[in-house]
Amino acid sequence: MEKLLVRAVRGEDVERPPVWLMRQAGRHIPEYREIREEYSFLEAIKTPEVAERITLLPWEHYRPDGVVMFSDILTVLEPLGFDYRIESGVGPVIEDPFDGPSDVPDDYAAIADELDYVGALLERLDDAVGDETSLIGFAGGPFTLASYIIASGSSRHDEIRQFRARHPNAFASLLDVIADAVLDSLQYQIDHGADVVQLFDTYAGELAPADYREFLLPLHRRICAGVDAPVILFVRNMAGRLDALADADPDAVSLDWTVDIADARDELGDIAVQGNLDPQYLFGDESFVRAETEQVIEAAGPRGHVLNLGHGVHADTPMENVRAFVETAKNWEYEN
Repeated sequence: MEKLLVRAVRGEDVERPPVWLMRQAGRHIPEYREIREEYSFLEAIKTPEVAERITLLPWEHYRPDGVVMFSDILTVLEPLGFDYRIESGVGPVIEDPFDGPSDVPDDYAAIADELDYVGALLERLDDAVGDETSLIGFAGGPFTLASYIIASGSSRHDEIRQFRARHPNAFASLLDVIADAVLDSLQYQIDHGADVVQLFDTYAGELAPADYREFLLPLHRRICAGVDAPVILFVRNMAGRLDALADADPDAVSLDWTVDIADARDELGDIAVQGNLDPQYLFGDESFVRAETEQVIEAAGPRGHVLNLGHGVHADTPMENVRAFVETAKNWEYEN
């Protein structure tokens, strides 16, 4: 039988909702902080044995139904020819700033050569957990990656939309080549052990609805159709226009906490949903966490639901509340 998470993403009957958390291997676990004292972020993700240790921390603590590889959405920029660094308090910064349409790449280097450390990590994880849990791969989406290429900092969302207005053809070309690299990256992850992949086009909700449908929808559809494993699509701030995400035809749509999950089921039809507890709710007491988590499970219904947060788990989230969240799902039983 297929793994629980895979079956749920495909909309098949399951005995309970599978559960994992976005950013679940991050700074809320003390051992992670200890490891990071020895390695920078980029050193950690590019050293497979270190990335494996970090990835498995939540598995050791919580036994979730999905183990998401410790990596970054920006790794796909490397084969596209863009180097980046992580600055404290700023976030990712592109080493060679994007100057304009002339900097749009025509092609990208071989994924297997540039991102071999990702494949090595997934192989190590497959050996470590086998059939006990699902391995989750991921990549940034075309618009989100383009926004990092074009600008850094708080003005990123404005500058990418300004670039779209000034250079629509170059904007389309940039998204197109990124989409191809993302598709190849996700398939590479699947070939090396990922059971499910998530496309994080987090910032795509910043686009006007017509622009999303013109520029991004065909690319999301191409990525979702082009890989040999279930795909979860995550775009933040899409309340009221989930139909656009449904038209991308992913296996599941990951919802942020601003979306009513019951209403989303109606809008998305047979497409599975993931989410969508507000990450801030994990700062309540354990009884509050369990009660709110139960409400999400009940509202989502018994078929085609993966329990998750509406975004990533915060760094200072109490571990006992993460455990309560996971255990609520693992102790749930759907009625026949």
